[in-house]
Amino acid sequence: MFHERYLKRLGLIVNPIAGMGGRVGLKGSDGSETLRRAKELGATETSPARASEALKHIVSIKDRIELFTYPREMGEDEARSAGLEPKVIGAINTNETTSADTRAAATEMANLGVDLLLFAGGDGTARDICEAIDSKVTALGIPSGVKIHSAVFAVSPAAAGTLAAKYLRGEVTSVQQSEVMDIDEEAFRENRLSARLYGYLRVPVEESYMQGSKEASLVQEDENLKAIAEDLSEAMDQETIYVLGPGSTLGGVAEHLGLDKTLLGVDVIKARKIIAADVNEKQLLELVKGKKAKIIVTIIGGQGFVFGRGNQQISPQVIHAIGKENIVIAATPAKLATLRGRPLLVDTGSAKLDEELSGYVRVVTDYGRRVVYRIKAG
Repeated sequence: MFHERYLKRLGLIVNPIAGMGGRVGLKGSDGSETLRRAKELGATETSPARASEALKHIVSIKDRIELFTYPREMGEDEARSAGLEPKVIGAINTNETTSADTRAAATEMANLGVDLLLFAGGDGTARDICEAIDSKVTALGIPSGVKIHSAVFAVSPAAAGTLAAKYLRGEVTSVQQSEVMDIDEEAFRENRLSARLYGYLRVPVEESYMQGSKEASLVQEDENLKAIAEDLSEAMDQETIYVLGPGSTLGGVAEHLGLDKTLLGVDVIKARKIIAADVNEKQLLELVKGKKAKIIVTIIGGQGFVFGRGNQQISPQVIHAIGKENIVIAATPAKLATLRGRPLLVDTGSAKLDEELSGYVRVVTDYGRRVVYRIKAG
């Protein structure tokens, strides 16, 4: 047993509502009205389970740490379910947590001098943490939101827990300032992407565990996008249902067909017509059940995510219904170049499915051209 003065201090904050808007197609969870709508659509909490997944990798060092967290759904419940005995600080109104609670928790933990602040949420949560602590404390995000453009998150909950344990054991010692990005959710829901840099957090440096910032492509790629669109549209038949994920690459496919796709939503095409626009998980399942269908997705530049970032509507249940053999991935060579040799990633929320999707896949990169690229669980 370590003497108390040698114990590392770990702070834990869980934003319980982060990610609730994803599968129901609301593109975020910020604001009380959005949360109300998400619940009406049948949204369930995903952040607590993802925090618990990360904490499984902390249990091995529980005798070496003091764990500080906020009450009940903001960390206490997840810590205790993982077999940890946290020191609970602060106070909240159960089932009514807000961003102010996140900022208060981060401030208190910084004042306690935690060695690492581990938090579960999305870009909005990272923004609140950044506002409260700036770069006073080393922090690390468990990805649990819908939109995760910031570079302060691990690639998956398991990666977050593993990296946190390595950092607290002293196996990872380097830290760096990484960007906290956030987007305007109202603009996002209106099919406009408006993102800005809000600041920086100090995070552990271990590239294999951390996601990068979302990056634009390196070169002008209009002609390349048209070539991909022509390739994919030529392969479409009249009887198959096509689920098109978000992004400009797939917007180009719809444009080539003369269709007005939602740039940031998931749309469904059959017989070269949009039969459902900006759909959620439930709608997708109803549309593809028992039907011949394919999923067409692109990747996030700089990060490499195929599933699990901004397209949670295409859930494990949807993928199972359609079949992993019916997934088509398209990306320009310029977008692949932003990965700098790193693999494509999947973080669907199902570890079993993520492993099933891992391996090597063909990526459509131009008209008649495919490259074989590695894909792995986040």
